[in-house]
Amino acid sequence: MSRRFNELRPLKIKRRFTRTSPGSVLLQAGGTTVLCTASINSRVPPWMEGEGKGWITAEYNMLPGSTAPRKKRDRGKVDGRTTEIQRLIGRSLRAVADLEALGEQLITVDCDVLEADGGTRTASITGAFIALVDAIKTIKNELPIPGSYPLKDSIAAVSVGIVKKKLFLDLDYELDFAAAVDMNVVMTGSGRFVEIQGTGEEATFDDKELAGLLALAKRGIKLLTQAQKNSLGKAWPFP
Repeated sequence: MSRRFNELRPLKIKRRFTRTSPGSVLLQAGGTTVLCTASINSRVPPWMEGEGKGWITAEYNMLPGSTAPRKKRDRGKVDGRTTEIQRLIGRSLRAVADLEALGEQLITVDCDVLEADGGTRTASITGAFIALVDAIKTIKNELPIPGSYPLKDSIAAVSVGIVKKKLFLDLDYELDFAAAVDMNVVMTGSGRFVEIQGTGEEATFDDKELAGLLALAKRGIKLLTQAQKNSLGKAWPFP
């Protein structure tokens, strides 16, 4: 392994990757590449009409060429795992949103995995936030509450795990496959947890190991938040 246990995989972020979406970003984390695009619709879902609030949702898809051998293309109803990931991304974005400040607008963030080498869901959340910020910027003059911004904090996600009794940050596929314990952690930029998904893969872990994993995840989120901030530059929406 060429990086230290507490280092992220090499990270590259390219904003405005497509011209047709208000927000788009290509995020590369090691061998994982995800394209996140944010689209805006002036109509919210029917069950929200007239409430004066907006909605943020997400879709997630692994393209056929993202894995070897080729992954069968999803057609029609998506499988349970994909649905779970879509809900996770949507929940994570809404956790830092002020839906009243958004007004009756629907933002959909599509996360398409171009290459998969572990951490596709965490990379999707990290990239989705950047695309969401850029999309909101295009409608800032249409927001219903002057001076009220629709996002309260940033959001990012990272994986951690225990491999051969050692802690590791930002697992690629090889580390994830070998991990006795693996965990996905979603956190805000200010350090509050949104979601923790941890599993012992035919193994157990104690309080000390759990504390170590969470501390490592916090370090990873801090690094990812700084990368998001650097990518957005003057568009970073927080002090």
